[in-house]
Amino acid sequence: MNQVENLEYNTERSKLIIPEYGRHFQKMVDHAVSIADNEERNRVAKAIISVMGNLQPHLRDVPDFQHKLWDQLFIMSDFKLDVDSPFPITSKEVLQQRPEPLEYPQNFPKYRFYGNNIKRMIDVAISWEKGDMRDGLEYAIANHMKKCYLNWNKDTVEDVVIFKHLVELSDGLIDLAGGGENLTESGQFLKNRPTKSNRSNTGKKNQRNNNRGKKRY
Repeated sequence: MNQVENLEYNTERSKLIIPEYGRHFQKMVDHAVSIADNEERNRVAKAIISVMGNLQPHLRDVPDFQHKLWDQLFIMSDFKLDVDSPFPITSKEVLQQRPEPLEYPQNFPKYRFYGNNIKRMIDVAISWEKGDMRDGLEYAIANHMKKCYLNWNKDTVEDVVIFKHLVELSDGLIDLAGGGENLTESGQFLKNRPTKSNRSNTGKKNQRNNNRGKKRY
């Protein structure tokens, strides 16, 4: 009965700082912190590092990994362990410092079905000097815009509409309306669009036909 009363539950124990190492590692670190002799404390700390490295033997001799183990040792001791570390000791304030928030792009294009990459391509085309390469890029952009438009609208679209949108997105710097060249036909984009295969439905139908007339026991 006394043994049952003296049972120690995890809910009554102190919280593990790095749970991956388990309760015994935490007790080893706590014991190292309580050692008064400096030489003995350093010896125990190195022994703990050696055991920690044995958990991942393929990494224990890598210098960067050794630095990580020493950092974890100080973290588990709540930075109370006073030993001679072969690496600079990271302060508690640095580890608890919150990272800077990420800046997410806030782009709200007028024609969202074209996507943000179209605007980037237009900006690149504008930065080029006028010539054959820029003309080819401008018509490639216009054809891609037409393809994106058909994916969204699933119908035909006149080249005049694409040229008008391109003028708006380029702030009037790209105008292909007077170039005299036509874009790829809408039917070509629609023809190249992948269609859903009916193979699975056909296979199920054939399987039902093959099972028809069979005896069932």
